[in-house]
Amino acid sequence: MRVLNYLELESRLDRSGIGTAVDHQRAALADTAVEVETTPWRDGHPGWAVGGNVAFDDPVFTDFDVAHCNMIGPGSVAVTRHAARADIPLVLHAHVTREDFRGSFRGSNVVAPALGRYLQWFYSQADLVLCPSEYTKGVLESYPVDAPIRPMTNGVDIDALSGFEETREDYRRRYDLDGMVVFAVGNVFERKGLTTFCELAQRTDYDFAWFGPYDAGPQASRTVTQWVNDPPENVTFTGWIEDIRGAFGAGDVYLFPTKAENQGIAVLEAMACGKAVVLSDIPVFREYYEDGHDCLICEGEAEFEAALSRLAEDPDLRERLGENARETAREHGLDRVGRRLVETYEELG
Repeated sequence: MRVLNYLELESRLDRSGIGTAVDHQRAALADTAVEVETTPWRDGHPGWAVGGNVAFDDPVFTDFDVAHCNMIGPGSVAVTRHAARADIPLVLHAHVTREDFRGSFRGSNVVAPALGRYLQWFYSQADLVLCPSEYTKGVLESYPVDAPIRPMTNGVDIDALSGFEETREDYRRRYDLDGMVVFAVGNVFERKGLTTFCELAQRTDYDFAWFGPYDAGPQASRTVTQWVNDPPENVTFTGWIEDIRGAFGAGDVYLFPTKAENQGIAVLEAMACGKAVVLSDIPVFREYYEDGHDCLICEGEAEFEAALSRLAEDPDLRERLGENARETAREHGLDRVGRRLVETYEELG
């Protein structure tokens, strides 16, 4: 079976959660009998044709038995139309929702309602919509999306994190980190709890570090610009780092006070590294994790501050949560992702 696994704007999304999720899909399929095509176009990307009828003519497209698209733009729309014309089963992966788009970029809250209407139409073209969680399924059903929807974890590439411990000394020295380091990983957005992260730093004495890129141009939100340009004394924004293992080597407590999330791959990565994890009380985290077993789930800054204090005073608690978190991460291994993807393609094919 030949499957198109397509990520539109792939080069621009390589530092994003969507890019990581697609990397996981392809790595998971590498040990299966599925032959993966990563571009639908026969001769590269026909950007000049996407807006016209030529883009939808069969000769433009390469051969595949199932189409699996991971983005929502004009290239993906072209694939959906080709799939309908050629009677090819179509899987659309809902990495983007109106809810998690809010609070990301300047103006994103204004655009979000229109985006929701577009997503309702776009995802409804699918023979099957995949999404990262039951929570996301409920969000899509509320639009409503007129297609079958199936939750499937984005997974975690445990092997790719191997050796993270060896980076600890280098990365702590590089960013002048000491003691119990509270950290986050990923793009710096207000939606991911940036203000809470910084205000907690102001209320405590721990070193805080956010490992991940941030926008400094006109598209950046005012909140991101404010905190990144004038952070609390004990907060470090590292920007992009080449080896993500360095973040998990340097940090001790993974803090993620996000406001909305479809799953949160970096949470699973922190868990795979045996880190104590402190999360906001939102539905998707209650779905996947258990408070007091593999994480601490908090509502409001006072609870977050109390959780950090508990973890600072009780290394045994950090270790117990970390060990249980490792077990949770194994349940999201790429071997399981690969099996579920193959089953899905065979069912549709």
